[in-house]
Amino acid sequence: MDLADRVFKLHETLRTSRAAVSRAQLQERLECSRATVARVIGQLRDFFGAPIEYDRRAGGYHYAPAEEGPWELPGLWFNASELHALLAAHQLLANAQPGLLEGDLAPLRGRIERLLQARGIGGGDVARRVRILRMAARRTDPEHFRAVAGAVLSRKRLRLLYHGRARDAQTQRVVSPQRLTHYRDNWYLDAWDHERKALRSFSVDRIRAARPLAQAAREIPDARLDEYFATAYGIFAGRPRNTAVLRFTPEAARWVADEAWHPAQQGRFDGDGCYILEIPYADARELVRDILRHGPEVTVVAPSTLREQVAARLREALARYG
Repeated sequence: MDLADRVFKLHETLRTSRAAVSRAQLQERLECSRATVARVIGQLRDFFGAPIEYDRRAGGYHYAPAEEGPWELPGLWFNASELHALLAAHQLLANAQPGLLEGDLAPLRGRIERLLQARGIGGGDVARRVRILRMAARRTDPEHFRAVAGAVLSRKRLRLLYHGRARDAQTQRVVSPQRLTHYRDNWYLDAWDHERKALRSFSVDRIRAARPLAQAAREIPDARLDEYFATAYGIFAGRPRNTAVLRFTPEAARWVADEAWHPAQQGRFDGDGCYILEIPYADARELVRDILRHGPEVTVVAPSTLREQVAARLREALARYG
């Protein structure tokens, strides 16, 4: 911990403590000697003007009360761990959507790296030491993404030219954007479709044109959005109508028991060491694909319709191998 970190930690300690803090307690929290504690107190008091007082009766330090409220460090302060976390978050954002806000965030990244280097820590290793693997990410046009994100935040309607994969056709849509969802390395727009008068989810990579309109977006309550988009399985929307009951072998259970497939899932081990997972769903397409990933390590117990769908896909796959 360097001097800047100790100044920050001393401030946080005095700001949040209800009673005076002794020098011994400060030595423990700042992980330093008695002499270093005195130097840090002097730095915070003399350089930053902190109203530090010593209470002889309580045998400790505290901030003097002020009418304008608790004293705060001037400017924006981060300790070394927080600076590294910010750089890691920048790296994550850059990988989640390459080019998104890069021009705006680059100066901030440069400033954080200079702060770290000035303190002898160095931040240039984050890009090399934090590795983010993207799987099955689809290419998204940066201009379309910015138009969609801007409309979501400014609460304006959008005119979309959208190419749907299911029907392999392009359609014009006027939508009220509600939320952007990042799911399995791809972006989706949850919106109110004014022509269909219903909530719809649009894959951002299938947007061929996006033009913001002057009209304000129709507001949909969060509870209704959550009910429609967040209760079904995966990216498919709608209220769950079925519950899948899956039985995983003891070998697969070691991993599956720690996985979150759905917010409302229920899981338990049976007497044979197998893991029983119950998942609500509305549309089985994505669920079938996730079940197939586990091959012979999982059995669909119920419902029978889902069991047959998975069995049919397995037969089709086996047929391709003769």
